Amino acid sequence: MRFSVFLNARSMSPAEDGRLITDLVDHATLAAQSGFEAVFLPDHHFNGYMPVASDSFILAGYLAARLPDMHFGFSVVSVPLHHPVRFTERVNVLDHLTRGKLLVGVGSGTTPEEMIGFNVDYRDAGSLADKNLAIAEDLWAKRMDDPAVVIDNGPYQGRVLQRITPAPYGENHARLMPVAMKEASARRAAVNGWPAFIPAFTPPKIGGTEPFTHVKKYFDIYKGMLLEAGHSDTVVKDALSWSTHTYQAVHVAETDEQAREELEVILKSYQAAVEREAEFNARAESNEANTKTDRTPNALTEDWIGTWCLYGSPETVIEHLRPYAELGIGNVLCGTTTGPLTDERLRLGDQTLRLMGEKVIPALKGL
Repeated sequence: MRFSVFLNARSMSPAEDGRLITDLVDHATLAAQSGFEAVFLPDHHFNGYMPVASDSFILAGYLAARLPDMHFGFSVVSVPLHHPVRFTERVNVLDHLTRGKLLVGVGSGTTPEEMIGFNVDYRDAGSLADKNLAIAEDLWAKRMDDPAVVIDNGPYQGRVLQRITPAPYGENHARLMPVAMKEASARRAAVNGWPAFIPAFTPPKIGGTEPFTHVKKYFDIYKGMLLEAGHSDTVVKDALSWSTHTYQAVHVAETDEQAREELEVILKSYQAAVEREAEFNARAESNEANTKTDRTPNALTEDWIGTWCLYGSPETVIEHLRPYAELGIGNVLCGTTTGPLTDERLRLGDQTLRLMGEKVIPALKGL
């Protein structure tokens, strides 16, 4: 079982943006020193959720130079918000900078506010994502003398005459990581021999107190498709070793009581930040084209905590994760900076990294 750190902090004002970036660089460095194997970044725009995630490829490139042994991933790139040419170019550049240690999570995005900023109709996000990914594959496959690749997908237009530069680092382009919730996404990962994100809930309910039931369902489907695809043992092993179960908030303390008390402080601050952004979300959802069809529970409810949180003493966390390791989940993605990144929040996040590195990771790494 691998462990990865998910940089998912919030800034509450423009004055905090710069400090957040430097603090997260230090936090990622501590994660590398504590035995985590990868740094994952989100892709977001316009609000306080990870201001530097407006171009996560830049931060990943910077961190790759500082932490050359780490893998880097995205959870996830909102594909409808990226021109397919720029998407393929950035992936290839970062593929080289990480020497092939790149995992590009892909999805259709989550917030209408972001879609509005890029002139994308929220209702079209899924189809735009699928078409952009198909165009990206055509671009990656194109050779100098091949016919031009014509791009005609909503707001994204163009015609590529020569090829995408630079070429991929290896024989194939970097591994993409779909979310294995829809059958088509799970099959895309399986057929290509890629890892996948394994959901812990089944829509329309985004939360619950029995996440393992959902994880097992989606993992078994994905693994079955992967084994049926006829890949070599090496490809299958690599894909499963990065099959990822995500926790938005991971907090470890010396005792269960301390961990729960500190987690509630973290989540109260996180929920306050979410509610602060609600006004702008409401503006974005002012018409039918940009109305969300799902809702995330309040972070202080047991449904949210049960699905999105991992907390407790090191011993409790180990026992919680043991069934996931035995199931075959290869990578646990840990959000350790959830919420506004105050000095106290950073201290608690660093506390989690150290305890994970000292006790949790050594206990589960070999499973």
